[in-house]
Amino acid sequence: MSAIQRLLIANRGEIACRIARTARRMGISTVAVFSDADAGGPHVHACDTAVAIGGNAPGESYLAVDKIIAAARRSGADAIHPGYGFLSEKPAFARAVLEAGLVFVGPSPDAMEAMGDKALARRRMAAAGVPVLPGYDDPAQHEERLVEAARRIGFPVMIKAAAGGGGRGMRLVHAEANLPAALRAAGAEAASAFGDDRLILERALPEPRHVEVQVFGDRHGHLLHLGERDCSIQRRHQKILEETPAPGLPAALRVRLGEAAVRAAATVGYTGAGTVEFLLQGEEFFFMEMNTRLQVEHPVTEAITGLDLVEWQVRVARGEALPWRQEELAPSGHAIEVRLCAEDPAADFMPQSGRVERWRPPEGVRTDHAVAEGMTLSPFYDSMLAKIVAHGPTREAAREKLRDALADTVLFGVTTNRAFLARLLDHPAFTAEELSTGFLSSHFAEALDRSPAPGPRDLALAAWLSVRPVDALATWLGFSSAAAIPVPVRITHGEMDLEGTAVLGRDGSATVQLGGESYRFDAQEPCQWHRRGGRIHLQTRTGEWVFHDRRLSARAVAQAAARDGRVLAPMNGRVAHVAVAPGAAVRKGDVLITLDAMKMEHALTARVSGTVLSVGVVENEQVAPGRVLVEIAPAG
Repeated sequence: MSAIQRLLIANRGEIACRIARTARRMGISTVAVFSDADAGGPHVHACDTAVAIGGNAPGESYLAVDKIIAAARRSGADAIHPGYGFLSEKPAFARAVLEAGLVFVGPSPDAMEAMGDKALARRRMAAAGVPVLPGYDDPAQHEERLVEAARRIGFPVMIKAAAGGGGRGMRLVHAEANLPAALRAAGAEAASAFGDDRLILERALPEPRHVEVQVFGDRHGHLLHLGERDCSIQRRHQKILEETPAPGLPAALRVRLGEAAVRAAATVGYTGAGTVEFLLQGEEFFFMEMNTRLQVEHPVTEAITGLDLVEWQVRVARGEALPWRQEELAPSGHAIEVRLCAEDPAADFMPQSGRVERWRPPEGVRTDHAVAEGMTLSPFYDSMLAKIVAHGPTREAAREKLRDALADTVLFGVTTNRAFLARLLDHPAFTAEELSTGFLSSHFAEALDRSPAPGPRDLALAAWLSVRPVDALATWLGFSSAAAIPVPVRITHGEMDLEGTAVLGRDGSATVQLGGESYRFDAQEPCQWHRRGGRIHLQTRTGEWVFHDRRLSARAVAQAAARDGRVLAPMNGRVAHVAVAPGAAVRKGDVLITLDAMKMEHALTARVSGTVLSVGVVENEQVAPGRVLVEIAPAG
């Protein structure tokens, strides 16, 4: 049996913090690694020791196997936990860890290799009697062969990267005419993300559910499952909400899913924590892939089982046997998790970066995070900031608890999906358990770009906050006289520019005249707010907004740029592709620049038709928000 006394965590952010928490409880010393961008980050402080590995981009830091192994040697670590993401499903990394004489807290490299190749995994599952969708997984990758296979499978067809997951290299194609371009785009994205451009094809089901089963195995031949999770609600093929048990499944179907997952894992002699993912249509299910690591959504399984899955990953890595039989594992209640991300749902979930001005996680629920006030969110890594998990005796109890928790969550300074997640939990289709991978396109297609606008009272409240003293001393200095003096206010939000007055009372109250109406506010007005410079962040039960005190809003600047033909970078990112050159004629909607930020590619298009005057960037260049990328002379 292997002893583990010092554990290096080959990951960052909330992942590293979560693993360190369990290791500390087990009496195991922890080692963090950090890139230049993460120096002084929360996960560095969460561990006992930290080793700098340099660089910013993942390829220079968290994906550099030699740097991770060197950090383990330098710190005296005797084991490495890969976390989830980065190197966690790389067989070559697991082998390097073992060859260095260290314990790898995860499955064997052979199991990772067998399931990491999606084409090989499909063939293994079919041979083991696990249902698979009609598809193409042959090594021959000529475009003509793939097109011919798609005709045989029938449209719509799903393209997937053979060597990866997480939504990278995936394309849904409804017609043959669109297939060649989709194949080339998926192959290029797969090569960039995984270093392997091989593709597989599968018949696309019409809005199936995405249901996965948590499996666990030890080195003594014991393999069981810990129930299923529904992960159907996704954007860009990436999950944003997970829950367990999966709602509405007949008992017999749950049993069949669990048995199929265990059978799938057994084909590769799986050890440790893993997840077998299925697509579910009615009462039929089909193998999709196996993730040979712990999943982001594992806390919901921990909530209903009472188990610490990281603890049991470590115990299995030490050679301990699982102490349970399948029939002894009975879930308790229901758990739902949402992923709080730095992204803008109204802009096609575009990742955001910037400085965290204020952060307050909710109370009464589990929140896994690595957020701190004053930190700058980097464009180099995933946009997820925190996982908020609610557990209750019923699904409705968990939903209400999570909805209240989101209302109490405060993160100012960077646009997040917090308000969108609250709207999702309140949607009648969600409460009615009408779940599918097409949930957002079916229920939010038109509403995503229509975030709730501030009402007249919200505008007046922001006007008050723009001049409200922030401490008792300011109140005493500013309002010690008996006379109430009107204070001019002027705020902007989007295209709105409003002026008025605020009369501030000595008790902290205020009366605001704005837009011809009068509004009174008490000192304890129920809202969350933060002011920095001329920016006022306001969050109420009905929405959250950023107002500007006596200056143009960022949106107005961007709109003005679009009208005169300039294309600005909307976020920090790397220029992945430049599609135009000076002198080129472009039409409104043409793709000009592709940015790579937070593990996603974003196409920036022309807002006007005309002629390209200049291109201000080159491929692989890092750009900041507001950078002028392309200038177009508008036609006419």
